[in-house]
Amino acid sequence: MKLSQFKFKLPEERIALYPAPFRDECRLMVLHTQSGVIEHREHFYDILEYFDDHDVLVFNDTKVFPARLEGNKEKTGAKIEVFLLRELNPEFRLWDVLVEPARKIRIGNKLYFGEDESMVAEVIDNTTSRGRTLRFLYDGPHEEFKEALFALGEAPIPHKILNRPAELQDMEDFQCVFAKNEGAVTAPTAGLHFSKQLLKRMEIKGIESAFVTLHCGLGNFRDIDVEDLSKHKMESEELHVNAEACQIVNRAKDDGRRVCAVGTTVQRVLETAIGADMRLKPFDGWTNKFIYPPYEFGIADAMVANFYMPLSTLLMLTCAFGDYDLVMKAYKEALRDTRYRFGTYGDAMLILKD
Repeated sequence: MKLSQFKFKLPEERIALYPAPFRDECRLMVLHTQSGVIEHREHFYDILEYFDDHDVLVFNDTKVFPARLEGNKEKTGAKIEVFLLRELNPEFRLWDVLVEPARKIRIGNKLYFGEDESMVAEVIDNTTSRGRTLRFLYDGPHEEFKEALFALGEAPIPHKILNRPAELQDMEDFQCVFAKNEGAVTAPTAGLHFSKQLLKRMEIKGIESAFVTLHCGLGNFRDIDVEDLSKHKMESEELHVNAEACQIVNRAKDDGRRVCAVGTTVQRVLETAIGADMRLKPFDGWTNKFIYPPYEFGIADAMVANFYMPLSTLLMLTCAFGDYDLVMKAYKEALRDTRYRFGTYGDAMLILKD
């Protein structure tokens, strides 16, 4: 398929700047891929009506850290935005980062963070046009350093999509209630709709939960610059699947129960860690799997998605799972109904293979 097939006009006012007042009270659209029926539900918590005892929902329990820092360059005092991507070496305080504006930063430059400029970093490597490796100059235990570093950061909300600065509440809003394993620089947004109350109601109904980890990177928001999708390369992301998650998912598959992937990140995990017997296997490593139509999914037979941005890899995976024509038809309906909101804090879609 071609990039242009995922283009649609999205008015800026339809992009949600903030989440719904209560996580599980956004709107929910339900797609039935076999019949082509599209339902409109007023509240996300209605999702439980579509699952029964011993069905399984698979969540991504990655935890977002405050990855965006504002600093000043030595001597000139020029403002520099630093986006922490991943810690490369805890002992030497090395971090892989993006910097803006990149043209002002050279190897050997020092950057100062905080009102008192107490946090100092030195640029020791240029890796890409915008990427750098920083060495933070900090004396003290590693945990103390991380705490001090993160205290200076703010929520890594996608500014280009939301078109607003970060706020104090964003760090809580941009985190799933079940987040556990730190390492993401953006949230697995489909999971943001689940409240603690909704998870409890799932448990009471007998719906099971399985947790996998994929540390979401900025590649989710990067523009695709090729028309032929087969030539696009996804950025690699770290993932982990433990034996317990495999046992829960595989038991449901063996018993003919429904397995629902909560979000595109979970779909990529399941399709990376699937074995030749079409069952989930333990996995520790990285994936750059890019899923777009046509694609045969091996594990999930349901999926929770958001209403994603035009031309995004997230929309492409959703179309691969829910059928391109049906998903694009659903998006047209959502655009006609001005109550639907798009983007990171937007409304939700449930796709059922029935």
